[in-house]
Amino acid sequence: MNATVLLTSAATPTAPVLLLRPWSVEDVAELVESHRDPELRRRAASPMESEDDGLAWVRAQEEGWAAGVRFGFAVFETPLDGEPQRLVGSVALKEVASGKPFAEVGYWTAAAARGRGVAPRALETLTGWAFDTFGPDGLERLELLHQVDNQASCRVAEKCGYAFDRLLPSAPPAFPLDGHLHVRGAVVGASRTPT
Repeated sequence: MNATVLLTSAATPTAPVLLLRPWSVEDVAELVESHRDPELRRRAASPMESEDDGLAWVRAQEEGWAAGVRFGFAVFETPLDGEPQRLVGSVALKEVASGKPFAEVGYWTAAAARGRGVAPRALETLTGWAFDTFGPDGLERLELLHQVDNQASCRVAEKCGYAFDRLLPSAPPAFPLDGHLHVRGAVVGASRTPT
């Protein structure tokens, strides 16, 4: 899979265009700054204390792309007023394998961008890309997991058509609380190509 994939989500009346692209070393400073947010730190699987941590995380994303098993995208807002792009989040397609009928999606939103529809727009774009790209190779279902106390993620899942499937037991330390599993299947014959 070519790591030069660029995806966009069209502007809305209240939000600028989103650009989704593979993570790069140029993103490390903004990545680490985003992880200074206590809420994101509480939910993140990997600690992000320094630029070295950020660089290691970005390198792991690049390795996932190269291996064809994890496709992590940095999410940027593209303001119309000439300001530079701003990192507002991340989305990822995980555990992809040829012939495997399911994979997992994940995401986070930077503190300053929460409540503006970034996560649903980015997730919907990733979902369409995943089914369009990997559906012909057997991908039929995407799974989204979140801890039970993360109501914002529950709303994003439901807004994007990921139906609640079941309650999952906790699995400390990575998943310290019970969780929800949400599932979305491929829509046969429907084009989901992002704008």
